Amino acid sequence: MPNTFSALGINSQLQQSLAELNITVPTDIQQKTIPIILTQTKDVVALAKTGSGKTAAFGLPLVQLIDPKNTNIKAIILAPTRELGQQIHVNLVSFTSNSPEICIASLCGGIPIKPQIERLKNTTHIVVATPGRLVDLINRNAIDLKNVAYLILDEADEMVTALKTDLDSIIAEIPKGRRTLLFTATMPGTIKQLVQNYMSKHVLHIEADMETMGHQGIDHQFMVVEPIEKLEVLLHFLSSKEGERGIIFCKTKAAVNKLAKNLAINKFSSGAIHGSLTQPIRDRVMGQFRDGHIDILVATDLAARGLDVKEISYVINYHLPDTYETYVHRSGRTARAGAAGLSVTILQQEEVFEIPEFEEELGIVFTETKKPSAQSTEENNTLLWAKKIFKTKPNRTISEEFKDKISTVFHHLTKEELVDKILAHQLAQTAVAAPKAETESKPTKKKKKK
Repeated sequence: MPNTFSALGINSQLQQSLAELNITVPTDIQQKTIPIILTQTKDVVALAKTGSGKTAAFGLPLVQLIDPKNTNIKAIILAPTRELGQQIHVNLVSFTSNSPEICIASLCGGIPIKPQIERLKNTTHIVVATPGRLVDLINRNAIDLKNVAYLILDEADEMVTALKTDLDSIIAEIPKGRRTLLFTATMPGTIKQLVQNYMSKHVLHIEADMETMGHQGIDHQFMVVEPIEKLEVLLHFLSSKEGERGIIFCKTKAAVNKLAKNLAINKFSSGAIHGSLTQPIRDRVMGQFRDGHIDILVATDLAARGLDVKEISYVINYHLPDTYETYVHRSGRTARAGAAGLSVTILQQEEVFEIPEFEEELGIVFTETKKPSAQSTEENNTLLWAKKIFKTKPNRTISEEFKDKISTVFHHLTKEELVDKILAHQLAQTAVAAPKAETESKPTKKKKKK
C-alpha cells in the first residue's frame, strides 16, 4: 500500500503544507480513503478509531477537489461539538497554508452569530459547522447550500445520537445529488439507519486496521473500590502521575463540577469543561490544557470531543460509561500518534460483572489493579495536606504583634522538630476524623449499546 502522500494522489501544494507540519507518512485510514475520495464518486462510510487521522483522510482530498474559481459553498463538514469543529477548522487551515485561494469558514455555536453572517458574505468554499448553528443560519437565510457537492459527517455516531433533528433539517436543505462522506469510530444501529436513509444505495465501506488503530498502545485497567474510598483512591492515582497530563470523565455536569472543586481544594493543576459552561470559559480551559498550563481535565463525554492532544498519558473513567461506543471515544483520547497510554476505570463491586461484556464487545482485555493500601492512602492524604500548606498564601491581615506571639511558642524548635510535631498533630486529627462518604449514583445493572 502507498506510504507517501504523493503516491496517494495528493498535490504538491498540500504535500508542502504537510511537510511543514512534519506529517510525512499517511495512516492506514488515510491510505485507504484518500485515493477513493479523489478518484471515485460514490458515497463513503469510513470506520476508524479515534486518533487515526480521520481529519486528514477527508480534509486533504476535499481541499484538492475544490475549484477555487467557483465561489459557491461546495462542502459542508459537520461536527457534533464546537471543540471538534474548531479543531477540524484549524487542521484544514494548516493544510491549505500553501493553497491560499481555498476559503474555509468555521460556523460553530457558542460565539456571536453576526460575525459569522458577515463572513458568509465573502467567498467561502468549505464550511465547518456544528448542526445547531448551521440550522440557525439556514433559518435566518444567511447561508446558501444549493450548490453543496460534498457533505462530511465527522464523529457521526455521536452526531446522530444527540443531534438527529438538526441533522435532518440540514440534509433536507442540500442537493440530493451531493456526495456524502461519513466518518465514525463505531457502527451502532443509528449509523446504519442513517446510511440507509440518507446515503446512496451503492456506498463504499472502508475500515482502518481496527486491531491496531484505536486500542493500540492502551493499557486498559480497572480498580474496585467502596463508594467512600473513590475520591481518595483517585487522588492517590493522580499524585502518582504528577507532571503528566490526563482526562477524567464523569457522567454528569454536576459530577464534573464537584470533582473539579475537590481537585482544586487539593491543589491539583486542573480545569473542567461541560456543556453548560460559556464558550469563552471552555475555550480558555481547553487552551490551558493544550498548552500544558494545566495537567488534568475533568470533562463530560460530549464536551471532550475534538480534543487532540498527543501528550495525554492517561484517561480515568470516574464513572463507567453507559455505552461501549462511549468507552471507545474516552480511551481514544490517550495513546495518540503512536504513544502509549493508560485507561483506568474506577468501579464499585456491583459493576465488575460488566467488564467481561466490554471486553467481548470491544475486543480488548482489562487488567485488574488493586487499590492502594490504607497506609499508602493515609500517607498520600498527608502529603496532599502538606502541599496545601505549602501553597497557601500568607495572610497579610495578621498583625505583627500576634505573629510574634505565635513565633515565641515555636522559637526554641528546630525546623525538623517543628515538622515532626505538626505532622504528628495532623495524623492524630485524621485518625479520629469520621470519613465523609461521597454520594455516588447507583450503578445500572446492564449498559446497553445505544
